[in-house]
Amino acid sequence: MAGDGFTVQLKGRGLTSAISLDGVRKTFGPKIAVANMNLEVPSGAIYGFIGPNGAGKSTTIRTIMGILFPDEGTVSVLGKRNAVEARERVGYLPEERGVYRKMKVGAFLRYMGHLKGLGGAELEKAVRSWLERVELGDTINKKCEELSKGMQQKVQFIAAVINEPELLILDEPFSGLDPVNMRLLRDLIDEQHSAGKTIIFSTHVMAQAEQVCEHIVMISRGQKVLDDTLSNIRKQHDPRTILFEPMDANADLSPLHAVPGVKHVSKQEVGPAREISISDDAIPADVMRDLTGAVPPMRIELRRPTLEDIFIEIVAGEDEVSDPVVRERLRAAVTEEGGAY
Repeated sequence: MAGDGFTVQLKGRGLTSAISLDGVRKTFGPKIAVANMNLEVPSGAIYGFIGPNGAGKSTTIRTIMGILFPDEGTVSVLGKRNAVEARERVGYLPEERGVYRKMKVGAFLRYMGHLKGLGGAELEKAVRSWLERVELGDTINKKCEELSKGMQQKVQFIAAVINEPELLILDEPFSGLDPVNMRLLRDLIDEQHSAGKTIIFSTHVMAQAEQVCEHIVMISRGQKVLDDTLSNIRKQHDPRTILFEPMDANADLSPLHAVPGVKHVSKQEVGPAREISISDDAIPADVMRDLTGAVPPMRIELRRPTLEDIFIEIVAGEDEVSDPVVRERLRAAVTEEGGAY
């Protein structure tokens, strides 16, 4: 494990580790928020921490940031014991949103820049440039309390990146943003990654991680249940679901259940389409051919499993989620709103 002033070398890869966690455990009374967390984040990587609210994502991030201290284990951030000791090289957008409401936007960002070692004309240029980039150029002299929540969130993002940090940690960065601003923020995150920055962000909305991340860390009940690249995860989980939409919305779909290889057929929330799960030994092309013969389709396609599907499969086990009712209950648990540890 790294100590002060040096970085961890990743075995066999010749890369340095921006973040290293070794046996980290954190409890709150009887609640185990993080259990035996081991993690290496290479410099320049973009990692997504995913899992339902309360899974331990935010506690892990707060431990990395030095806001919380582990009960057991050690942490290294850019060669330091936590992000506090490397604060001028780290940008952080916390889950708990907050700006100095009575301060003007420009003054708030200048203050945050000063805390990170910036000043003078360089800081002023950065403040104005970033405000223009997030379409808030006309707010520089407005009080933060006059902005919408989405605007305030963009101001906080600027505060996190204004010092061009080596490491950027974003806790639920898309929460509360409309689709247009979600895309803007995704583009800015991609830009930071392209510039060589190391990025970690957490989310309970797993589709967001699929759009942004190269590497996924799944966390459930304080335990890391998956740690791999997105491409490897997809390779290891073959598509076993067929999306089927009948030509006639009122057609009798009972013949679909009798097609060899079909495990169960579930109705989507909207429209006549069905999700058809197939058995492990079935050949998807054969099943699709037989489905087409059973009921004429308007659309039929093999659906790649989402991170949400994979999470449910890992946490609950395939046998437990063969029942569509159980699967939907689990899916709701993955995406439910609530406080996060």
